[in-house]
Amino acid sequence: MACLHGLGKGRNRPGWPVRCLHFVYLQRQTIIQLTFKQTALRYNEKSREEEIMPKIADIEYTPNPNAVKFILKEPVTAGSSRSFQNADAALADPLADSLFKVGNVTSVFYMDRFVTVNKEEDVSWEDVLKKLAEPIRSAPSVTEAAAQAPAAPAFTPGENPLLDRINAVLDEKIRPGLAGDGGGLEIIGLHDKKLMISYQGACGSCPSSIGGTLMAIEHMLREDVDAELEVISV
Repeated sequence: MACLHGLGKGRNRPGWPVRCLHFVYLQRQTIIQLTFKQTALRYNEKSREEEIMPKIADIEYTPNPNAVKFILKEPVTAGSSRSFQNADAALADPLADSLFKVGNVTSVFYMDRFVTVNKEEDVSWEDVLKKLAEPIRSAPSVTEAAAQAPAAPAFTPGENPLLDRINAVLDEKIRPGLAGDGGGLEIIGLHDKKLMISYQGACGSCPSSIGGTLMAIEHMLREDVDAELEVISV
């Protein structure tokens, strides 16, 4: 009202009505354009956090704009990782299955104290973030889920010395960084000197995973393990 009231008195001030209306427009735009970060911060308000989502400690960006990482207050696995690329693959996993049922979810990856969910590109996080929080809040902790069968390892340690060395380097230098961004990496196989890997979580659909990240992994493995290794993402 103060802005409109000033219009009558400001006739002798050139451009005043335009500046005034422009100011109102900017105010409205600021309110309308809620960012993903503002949406995520709503879940960090301590006055409601403990009641609404007691298991979610934080919600983080990832380098992949279509993936979000839920940081948990308690682990949902005992060190192992679970990755699901579609709803059919997740049918036997209660947490992943419930996340896919929210809709517009393309993949689910979780381990220890975080869950990463990838969404369809044309869907806004504002439309799905709160819905995704509900099944995560209801997920059993690692002690409650102890009866569940552990995921089968990608390979058996001790069978291939070269693969053992590769996996050790991945565990020490690669996987921690990927996990920090809500992702992971699984060994699919080793044929001659060609290492087949599969990205998980936020890394799965991130453009950099098939470019710079893949080259960095290959360079590190060539330096630390074998100079002839070739890394292929499948």
